[in-house]
Amino acid sequence: MPASNEIPAVRRARRKEARPGELLSAALDLFVERGFAATRVEEVAQHAGVSKGTLFLYFPSKEELFKAVVRETIAGRFTEWNEEIGRFDGNTDSLVRQLMHSWWERVGQTKAAGITKLVMSEACLFPEIATIYQHEVITPGHQLIRRVLQRGIDRGEFRPIDLDHAVYSLIAPMIFLIMWKYSLAPCCPHNESIDPERFIDSQASLLLEGMLQRPAR
Repeated sequence: MPASNEIPAVRRARRKEARPGELLSAALDLFVERGFAATRVEEVAQHAGVSKGTLFLYFPSKEELFKAVVRETIAGRFTEWNEEIGRFDGNTDSLVRQLMHSWWERVGQTKAAGITKLVMSEACLFPEIATIYQHEVITPGHQLIRRVLQRGIDRGEFRPIDLDHAVYSLIAPMIFLIMWKYSLAPCCPHNESIDPERFIDSQASLLLEGMLQRPAR
C-alpha cells in the first residue's frame, strides 16, 4: 500500500496533466457563448478551476489559447479525413456525400461549429484570429476538398471544373447550416425547421448533378 504522502503527489500529477484539456474546454465554452472580444482569460481560468498564472503557463496569450482551441476541435480532424479519403475505394460522388455528412457529425453539430461563427463575426476586428483560422482550417480544408474533386476528375466521374471556386460550392451549404444553427434555428417554428441530414443530401445531389461527367452525345 502506498505511503499516505505519495497520494497527494499522484493527484497533483493527474491534475497537472488534465489542465490543458480543461482550459481548452473552458475556452471553447466561453468563446462560443461570448465571442472572442468578450472572453477574458481570467474567466477562462476561473471556468477551468485554475489560476490565471496557470493558464499563461500553457497559453501565453488569448490568441494562442484560441489557436489551441481551433487545433483541438477542428484542425485536428484533417488528418483522419485525409486518411479516410485515402482508404475510400467507392465512387467519388459517394465520397463527397460521406465527407459532407462527416463534417456535420464531427464539427457542425458540435460546439466547435461556434468557432466558425465567431470567426465570421469578429475576423474584421481581430485579424490575428482570421490568420489563425485561415492557416489552421481554411487552407487545409480547401486542399482536402480539391483532393476529392480532383479524384473525381481523374477517374472520369466529374467533368473538368474550376477547382479554385468549386471548393466553395461544397463549403457554402456547411456555412449556411452553422449560421442557421446560431441564428434562426432556436426560434424557428417546428414546421419550418431544417433537418441537417436531409439538407446535406439535397445540397450534395444538386452540386453533384452539375459536376458529373455526361456521356458524349
